[in-house]
Amino acid sequence: MKIPAEGKLLRVFIGEQDKWKGLPLYEAIVNLARKEHLAGATVVKGCMGFGCKSHMHTAKLERLSEDLPMVIEIVDSEEKIVAFLPHLDEMVAEGLITLEKVNVIMYRAGKDAN
Repeated sequence: MKIPAEGKLLRVFIGEQDKWKGLPLYEAIVNLARKEHLAGATVVKGCMGFGCKSHMHTAKLERLSEDLPMVIEIVDSEEKIVAFLPHLDEMVAEGLITLEKVNVIMYRAGKDAN
């Protein structure tokens, strides 16, 4: 798979407890990205954050949150990312979605990768 040198970075900011059809939302988004043959997706779990409601989510021991911030990052061509956005519009009830231009320096798998 080849990504153009100028691609798009899609970021989806959601909560750990957000769901889609019984699955964690972050898992459902990554599964769909794979099914749609996007170049790849990474989920990052935050240790602290807040959103539009200003409710603080933190992993501090005194106050363990059960809804830590999650960020899904997906890089691919603009065409494929834009085609993926309607799915997110349906799936993400609360959160933030951003899109920015990125310069893809390298995207390759090892010789033994499938």
